[in-house]
Amino acid sequence: MSDGYRIEKDTMGEMRVPESALYGASTARAVDNFPIAHEPVPAVVIHAFGRLKAACAEANLALGKLDERRAAAIVEAANEVASGEHDDHFPVDVYQTGSGTSTNMNANEVIANLANQKLGLGLGAKGAEDAVHPNDHVNDGQSSNDTFPTAMHIAAACEIHGSLIPALDRLCEALDAKAEAWDAIVKIGRTHLMDATPIRVGQVFGGYAAQARFSATRAGRALARLLENLPIGGTAVGTGINTHPEFAAKVCDSLHAATGLDFEEAANHPEAQAAKDSFVEAHGELKAIAVALSKIANDIRLLGSGPRCSIFELTLPATQPGSSIMPGKVNPVICESMMQVVCRVVGNDSAVTMAGMGGVGSLFELNVAMPVMIDAFMESVKLLANASNVFVDKLLDGLEVNEERCRELIDQSLMMVTSLAPLVGYEKSAALAKEAFASGKTIRELCLEQKVLPPEELEAALEPTSMTRPHA
Repeated sequence: MSDGYRIEKDTMGEMRVPESALYGASTARAVDNFPIAHEPVPAVVIHAFGRLKAACAEANLALGKLDERRAAAIVEAANEVASGEHDDHFPVDVYQTGSGTSTNMNANEVIANLANQKLGLGLGAKGAEDAVHPNDHVNDGQSSNDTFPTAMHIAAACEIHGSLIPALDRLCEALDAKAEAWDAIVKIGRTHLMDATPIRVGQVFGGYAAQARFSATRAGRALARLLENLPIGGTAVGTGINTHPEFAAKVCDSLHAATGLDFEEAANHPEAQAAKDSFVEAHGELKAIAVALSKIANDIRLLGSGPRCSIFELTLPATQPGSSIMPGKVNPVICESMMQVVCRVVGNDSAVTMAGMGGVGSLFELNVAMPVMIDAFMESVKLLANASNVFVDKLLDGLEVNEERCRELIDQSLMMVTSLAPLVGYEKSAALAKEAFASGKTIRELCLEQKVLPPEELEAALEPTSMTRPHA
């Protein structure tokens, strides 16, 4: 070693590697080749690689392809990678080789060096007798072409299961609670941004809760697509060359034991490696979730608009000053944050779709746009989960209904005339609405003045709550 570096070799020759780095020549070469985004592959994907390499070592041990001494060292090292202990040693850029080979070799080298340290052999010992070799042992029975996509499945499935679905369930529960608490409060409905017939606030928030509930279901469908099609065992082109026929099944069993998730070997390995349709479909579910969240967030910010000169049926929690020039202004910043998340997720859906497109990412026997695909996918999962939790904590928990404002707007609405149509006819009702608007009177005031109906019958017809329960 000299000047803080050591010399390591790969099949292309020597490379200078930082002396404290756990990776080797292949990783150093990739770092040199791809100074693009200066952002590494998401840490959750690296953690998934740790889980995968541990499972592969366990499978190879069970199949007699790896001795117990090396297997134990590899499993221990890989589990450290899975727990995030060595994230700083995974510097390869997202925008690298499209198969993710550089990241797979990064994992192989780090785990081999960690294993060799545990065996008392130190860094850079891959050629020594009894040492763990990154290709021959850590990568035994594997190819970057099946390990990187498998790590994609593991990372995405674990995060959807562990973060996104719980966040959406929590959002649904919070919205359900608001729907129940506010079910007796009536407000004016709106269609086409124009006044419509009354609706209970509980009905409105019950609709939002249903959207959140359906979103959790969609996340579950995305999870199912990721669990059922693991590429591991396909190796180079999906034929399974250089691997044991029982290898993939044993890897899936080990992954199940480690994660609790029911991963399944791909039914067709050429499809699992040549295409990424399951990821395109799964992210489509994420896009639908984003669309649902956009509706909830946008409605709430509009219903809270004001406070003096707009709707203001809701009071949103004041989380921060809203303006550097207008004193006392408070803005719907949590809703705005959610809307920006939606923009990013919809954009990520385009990236995932293009990365899976034939002639772009999916070419003959391999998809070659996997790193950008999983980077976009994992960002969407993270943003949707975090935004949902913040929406509950920073907005829903402190959200209030302005009941007086709701009553005021109901009384002013011309569409209260709708309940009169079965009694006096559609055309007469339309004429009343137009006259009320022109005169500045309410429907009730005009109908009483013109004695359209007996007062008791008119009062019953214009009672707002009954209009929200027409079949009660």
